[in-house]
Amino acid sequence: MGEFFIWSFFLGMVLFFFPIFVGMDIYVDVPKNRAWFALSVFGLRVFGGYGEVRKEGVAIHLTKKFAVIVDFIKMRDDTRKYFEITDGFQLYKLHHIVETGGAESIYGIMIAAALQSAGGAAFSVLRTRHPFLSLKNGTVLADHNCLKVSVEVITIFNGLVLTLAFTKKSLEALLNWIRNKKLTALWNARRNNS
Repeated sequence: MGEFFIWSFFLGMVLFFFPIFVGMDIYVDVPKNRAWFALSVFGLRVFGGYGEVRKEGVAIHLTKKFAVIVDFIKMRDDTRKYFEITDGFQLYKLHHIVETGGAESIYGIMIAAALQSAGGAAFSVLRTRHPFLSLKNGTVLADHNCLKVSVEVITIFNGLVLTLAFTKKSLEALLNWIRNKKLTALWNARRNNS
């Protein structure tokens, strides 16, 4: 019985600190107003779908019959909160390719060169923060008008980081609930006294 407990505790600690690789593949076709995505864990696809911009917001289609519309204002407010959670996640791989039209035009070639230079500058900044990051930046010139972006991102985290992020969000929700309860009680007390 004692050996089982020791081995299960050891295995639990190894799995708790074992790195988890989560990947996101994104393909954006701007003229078609579509962005396809797929989420994978250890290279195995978990789910995917596509999104499109509409006047109500961004429609995210998770299945053929189920879609979620995210309002632009709500998305703007929630973006900052989402990136606070990802502080403990380590960026492991970032590869992207931009396909643009204008292969036979000097302006198309200049735009492609500017995109390639901007990607190189951004990657040099990312490399200083993440020295083990795998970076690839590419630009493809097409002979027809198009703007397509393909991105592959892989991040690493473990059970400890996930637990800390969940604990932080839970404590923030608890503090907001307590604050709202106190404000409600104070408001009710003032209303009863008037």
